[in-house]
Amino acid sequence: MGAVLAALLLCVLAQAGHAAYPPRITDAGAFLDQTEELRIKDHRQFTQRLAQIHRESPVLTTAEQWHLRYLDAFESSLEGNYAAAEQPLRDVIDHAGDPTLATKALALLMNNLAVGRRYEDAFKLAHQLTIELPRIRDKTTRLQVLSYLSQTLNLAGQTDLAIKYAHMMEDIAPSKTTSCYSGTKLVAALYNARRLTSASPELQQVIETCEAAGQPIMATTMQLILGTLHLEEHQPAKALALLDRIAPDIRINHYYPHTLSAQVQRAQAYAQLGKDDDARKAALAALAMAGPNDVNDYLKDAYEVLYQVAKRHGNTAAALAYYERYVAQDKGSLDDATAQALAYQTVQQQVLTRKVETEELGRQNSVLKLQQALDAKAAETSRLYIALLIALLSAIAFWLIRTMRSQKRFKHMAIRDGLTGILNHQHFISEADRVLRLLEKKLGHACLISIDLDHFKQVNDTHGHAMGDAVLKRAVAICQQHLRPTDLFGRLGGEEFGILLRECSREQGLEIAERIRVAIGTPPTGQDGHRIAISASVGLACTDTSRGRPAATETGSPAPWPAHPSRPSAPAC
Repeated sequence: MGAVLAALLLCVLAQAGHAAYPPRITDAGAFLDQTEELRIKDHRQFTQRLAQIHRESPVLTTAEQWHLRYLDAFESSLEGNYAAAEQPLRDVIDHAGDPTLATKALALLMNNLAVGRRYEDAFKLAHQLTIELPRIRDKTTRLQVLSYLSQTLNLAGQTDLAIKYAHMMEDIAPSKTTSCYSGTKLVAALYNARRLTSASPELQQVIETCEAAGQPIMATTMQLILGTLHLEEHQPAKALALLDRIAPDIRINHYYPHTLSAQVQRAQAYAQLGKDDDARKAALAALAMAGPNDVNDYLKDAYEVLYQVAKRHGNTAAALAYYERYVAQDKGSLDDATAQALAYQTVQQQVLTRKVETEELGRQNSVLKLQQALDAKAAETSRLYIALLIALLSAIAFWLIRTMRSQKRFKHMAIRDGLTGILNHQHFISEADRVLRLLEKKLGHACLISIDLDHFKQVNDTHGHAMGDAVLKRAVAICQQHLRPTDLFGRLGGEEFGILLRECSREQGLEIAERIRVAIGTPPTGQDGHRIAISASVGLACTDTSRGRPAATETGSPAPWPAHPSRPSAPAC
């Protein structure tokens, strides 16, 4: 009888009823949401609304098109056309891009595969949904998944899991409707586990709950289970009374599993009461409802009744024929149960194998991660060593640069005058000697200019050494304006300077010396309101008049201090 219960529960997805013709579609999204809500409340209106949206063909977004595709597949499932529903559901799962819709499609596909006796595929999806269950946040979707998981695992004989999922349904959103759905799953699991009797409080409670929630098909399903329990407990009168009481609801809903189950139960009740003629008529009526190739517990029970009636009346040939059909149906049911158990065990074994493989991959990944960590640490150490080496080289380079700069500075200080920046006495004499020796070999010419600032001591005494230093710097700057880059310029003493003009004739030297003398004597220097005029005595010696060596310089007569710029000393050669 477990298969009978499974058929009742797996197929109870809609409630027949009459509804007014739905209004014209103005909001397709809202219309589809409302239609989906009706799938387990009012099957007839659900079907009408699907027909309407296809007839009116409103403009749908991509998401709404996938939603409609899911609802069409749901309607095919309700009609028992599971093959037609499979591909649309797989399309929704793979391409809709909506995790919630894909999860609902996956749960419905699992249900269809179980009803279609493709147990191994169904149990694989059940395992997948079990893994995804903690991530499902939408309450409606979670409730639907738990419902399908409970009944699918109940088929596999996993009663404890089926009960667990039924209780989880109640915890999601406590309400009369939720209690009705979860209660039916709980009763189904308890019945298959042989833990239910006609007096069990769980059964009576779920009947009352479903009636209060306005779920007549669910309530009728539970009442038919109660009728089955009455028959198993050999209480045919109670079973008949119950069937008579729910007959109007069964006729109104015209739900095939209920009609067939009620007819078979009548046949069994009449047989137990000894009303063989009524039993035979009821059993034949049940067989007339089934298809020629159907195999289920309904038909098995009907053939059993016909066999018992024919046997009691001594109709051996008829009894044998009915018995053969009974055995065929029983074998089909047993084979189906065996297929369920075998498929579940196969899937569990596959899951276990994958788990072992995953654990092995996990260990390998751990080793790889450890190796990667070691490699990263080695690379980090190498980078640290390189950074330290670079830092050390940088420090050495910095030290070398500083040393070279210091040496250059010291060299500069060794050859330059500290105040004016020109060559000091010693270096000027040394360089001048070297240049003259070279010119002597090349037969070149040079001129030596000597400059002495007139009355410089008076400047220091009168204006201070700071002013004296400024006068010296100014004189040096004036001289540099008239010199070439190749000329040597040095400070020979306090206010005495020397200039060696390379490749310079006597006439050129006289001209340069005169320009320097005039320039020194012309511009005044002012400080603190005072005007200081200076002059210079300039001498010139040339190699072209002294056979390669400069002759002794002749000095012009200096003007008296303070000399006026218009009366400078004149150079002499």
